[in-house]
Amino acid sequence: MPEANWRDLGPLEDFTSQPLRQVLVDKTPIAVSYTEGGFGAVSGVCNHVGGPLGEGRLDGEYIVCPWHQWKFHRRSGVGEPGFEEDRVPRYETRIEGGRLLVNVVPATSRSRKPHDPHPLARPIDRAPGGIRVAGISTTNMDESNPRYSTSDALLQESLDHARTALQCETKLIRLSALRFRNCEGYYSKSAQACTWPCSITQMDPQDELEPVYEAFVHWADVVLVATPIRWGVASALYFKMAERLNCVQNQITIRDRVLIRRKVAAFVITGGQDNVQGVAGEMLCFFSELGFQFPQFPYIAHSRGWSAEDMERNVEHVMKSAELREGAQQLAVRAVELAKVLVSTCPVVEQTPRGGRKAYRLEIERGPESR
Repeated sequence: MPEANWRDLGPLEDFTSQPLRQVLVDKTPIAVSYTEGGFGAVSGVCNHVGGPLGEGRLDGEYIVCPWHQWKFHRRSGVGEPGFEEDRVPRYETRIEGGRLLVNVVPATSRSRKPHDPHPLARPIDRAPGGIRVAGISTTNMDESNPRYSTSDALLQESLDHARTALQCETKLIRLSALRFRNCEGYYSKSAQACTWPCSITQMDPQDELEPVYEAFVHWADVVLVATPIRWGVASALYFKMAERLNCVQNQITIRDRVLIRRKVAAFVITGGQDNVQGVAGEMLCFFSELGFQFPQFPYIAHSRGWSAEDMERNVEHVMKSAELREGAQQLAVRAVELAKVLVSTCPVVEQTPRGGRKAYRLEIERGPESR
């Protein structure tokens, strides 16, 4: 066995006063824990994506990673029941003269249980065939008691035209029919904590946002997003989806990996209130940052304005308006025609120049030691 290398971590009271602490010894992160049962020391690097175990919390005798809640025994480093094959190294500790010492030569090795990759993590390779159009409805409603929605109606008109007149394969995804969690801010903990697929999707089999990820990244060539106007902005369901799509954009920021390739987005925006251009502007900005491209005139919209909240007549107008139906059809035409050009002629962009992009670090910020 390698010769022991004991290092002084500091006064004992520094470690008895808190149940869990992350320390750095010669660039080695170690999670030091203390309960009435004594001290434990294991690697401070989680097996999942490297989360700082010592910055997490204790759940009984297990350390819970602060990033994605993986658990390891605070003394042995072994994973929680059912995941014993996942193990982080453990370290010996001892007390001398009122100080805590650790042997930085690990007593056990790291072991990773084989985990099958998530289906969404497969290589991005467009399947042969015609143009595929996904419609995303962000109108919230009781699915058991559906009501008429003007944005839904025009979205359906676009999809019907794409399927019948343009011979596209189509798919409608209603966010109100899916049960999915809000973004829980993993990126706010650390850039590396935001993963693709989304950590929630990986951890929670009950989360139902996977069809949206599948459509955006793998299946669709065109994404048509419909939203009502709610207090001058897009719907709450739209923003709930957008927050969870942050993992797609963060792959560009963190990995310089573009997931949205040769895809088109267009929008249907309706409401009893105005601010169409404000809603459209936010959507155009967000979807451009994901990597989508847009046809000429990338959205259609309808609004009665602030002083005309006669919603019954607003609904009746949309139901009877041949112009709005034609507009929805032509939105599909413009989006599909651009998608055909992109799929047939444009190269796949897997990376993007970093200058001026989000999270690009200027030379002056890096400092001379990194040049």
